Amino acid sequence: MPSSEPRPRVVGSKVTENEYTELEKLARSRSMTLSEWSREVLLAQLNPDRARPSEEIILAEILGTRMILLNTVYALANGEKLSSTEMQALILRVDQEKGSSAVERLARIGKKLNGEGSR
Repeated sequence: MPSSEPRPRVVGSKVTENEYTELEKLARSRSMTLSEWSREVLLAQLNPDRARPSEEIILAEILGTRMILLNTVYALANGEKLSSTEMQALILRVDQEKGSSAVERLARIGKKLNGEGSR
């Protein structure tokens, strides 16, 4: 999160040598310095309701699986048989829709948590 605004203030915490080493490893695993990583983690707490990219991906995959399952079960329950072409089309459609569906659901949850949209 590069910022053109100067950062004159310092936030710090004391840790053990072992903790410092582990935190450095974690930052390096994300191709960041410990300072960059620490700043990112701290500033992310200013918007705690916002989902992390990994959470969005996991939710998108769960929703995608749900969409495929529901569409398939619905068709089978109505005596329909899905051809491989229909199944491939369904999978393609789900792959195109699952990401936006996850983002929309997370936004709705965020609004509920912040008291917006309550009835």
